Amino acid sequence: MDIVVSRAGDGYAADWGAGARRCAVGRAGIAEKQREGDGVTPLGRWPLRQVLFRADRISAPRTTLQLDPIEPDQAWCDVPGDPNYNRMVRLPYPSIDERLWRDDSLYDLIVVVGYNDSPPISGKGSAIFLHLARPDFSPTAGCVATARGDLYEAVEQLRPGDCLIVRE
Repeated sequence: MDIVVSRAGDGYAADWGAGARRCAVGRAGIAEKQREGDGVTPLGRWPLRQVLFRADRISAPRTTLQLDPIEPDQAWCDVPGDPNYNRMVRLPYPSIDERLWRDDSLYDLIVVVGYNDSPPISGKGSAIFLHLARPDFSPTAGCVATARGDLYEAVEQLRPGDCLIVRE
């Protein structure tokens, strides 16, 4: 079961076979990703790697994907040129902005998307996730974000080999 993201009316929708559900994408929309920080949600077909969750805030979702709790010292390296670019790292780590343990709830449940990770190309973009949306569904930095119930529902249906398909 793939998750397909595309334009829907004046917004965006994600569909995994349960009908189109509202989602947010990057502030620059859907396009070919050019560089780190461009705000683009990358066009293409991307494997779904694993599910991460805040065990102190939510219960573990049922899923057949690799499932791991987020720990307070985990972050994602988004520094071009770093040998760990587009990989999870442990804090303290120099120049890290993408902490997975956040004060807001956006990363309480994350699906790690296999964008630019096999192998990562420095500066091509990092930390593309499927995560929880803000209440107003405001744009992300390039991720796809859905409502809590929708993300739980999708995660429970995901299987190894499933992908995020991003279309215009």
